[in-house]
Amino acid sequence: MTLTRKPLSRRRVLGGLAALGASSIAAPAFAQAGFPSRPIQLVLPFPAGGSFDPVVRSLADAAAKELGQPVVLMHKPGAGGIMGTATLATMNEADGHTIAVMHNSVIRAPLVQKVNWDPLKDFSYLGTYFGLVTGVTVAADAAWKTFNDLMAEAKAKPGALSWGTVGAISINRITAERLARAAGTRFNMVPFKGGAEAFQALIGRHLDVYGDPGFGAQVQGGRARLLATFTAQRMKRYPDVPTVKELGHDFVIESPVGLVAPKGLDAKISERLQAAFRKAAADPAHQAQLELFDMIPQVSTGEAYAAYARAQFDRDQKMLAEIGFKLE
Repeated sequence: MTLTRKPLSRRRVLGGLAALGASSIAAPAFAQAGFPSRPIQLVLPFPAGGSFDPVVRSLADAAAKELGQPVVLMHKPGAGGIMGTATLATMNEADGHTIAVMHNSVIRAPLVQKVNWDPLKDFSYLGTYFGLVTGVTVAADAAWKTFNDLMAEAKAKPGALSWGTVGAISINRITAERLARAAGTRFNMVPFKGGAEAFQALIGRHLDVYGDPGFGAQVQGGRARLLATFTAQRMKRYPDVPTVKELGHDFVIESPVGLVAPKGLDAKISERLQAAFRKAAADPAHQAQLELFDMIPQVSTGEAYAAYARAQFDRDQKMLAEIGFKLE
C-alpha cells in the first residue's frame, strides 16, 4: 500500500504553532507543580556550633519530609548574622531553591550601615517559625547572684564590666546600651560572631555578661547562671528567674526568626514553602530543640512577617535615635 502525504494547509500550520505557544506558556505552571526539583539551600547566617544550628537544622529536616527534597544548611556567617541573608537580596533569580534565615538585625541593617539593598523590598517573606528569648547570663562561678547585684557593680564601676552580644548592631546590643543609660552607667560592649564563641569566653571568665539568646544548654548544664530575662513574663522553665521589666527596667525584647527568599518569588512556590515549613514547625524533634535552647514557637504567614518587618524597621529608627546613633 502506498502512503500519500497531504499538503499542510495554512490552518494546520497555524494550529500547530498555537499549540506550541500554549505549551511554552504552560511551562512555568508545570515547573511550579514540580517544585522542588532539586535540593533546597537554606542559608544560615551564623557559624556552626551555636544554638541556631540545631534549631534550624531540625526545622529543615522536618520540612524536607514535606517537600520531598533535602533542605541543606549553608553556613554563611559574617557581619553579625547579616551577610549570609543579604546575599539573597541581590540574586536575580527567585525559584525557591535558595532561601535564608531572616532576623531583626537584617531588617535593621540599613539604619546602622551603608548597604545596597532594602530589607523591605528585596526579599520575599515566607513567615516566622520560632522566637528567641534574650537572657542575662554570667558564669556559674561569677560573684553576681542576682541581676541587681550585677547592676549595682555596673553603677559603681561604669565601663568596667564587659557585656557580650552576637553582632554589633543587634536588638540585644541596642537594648543593653539603653538599659545601661537608663540606669546611669555603661558596659564595655563586646560583639561576637556566634553564641558558641561567646559562651566559651563567658565560661572561661574572659567575658563578664552575655546578653543574648541560646543560653538554655549552658544554664541547664550548670556552666552558666541566668540572672534575668528580657521577656514580658517569667519563663515556665525558670520560675525563680525574674524579668528585667519586673525589676524596674522597662525593656522587653521580641525577636521572631523566619525565612525569606529572593524578591519576585512565584506565589505558588511561596505557598508550597510556607505550608511545608509551617508543618515542620510543629515537628516533635524541632520542638525539642526549641525547648533545649529556650526558644519559643512563633509561627506566622509570609504576609504577616512582611508587615512585622515594616513595623520593626520604624521601631528601630526610633530606638537608634534614642541612643544617639547616627549613620556616617
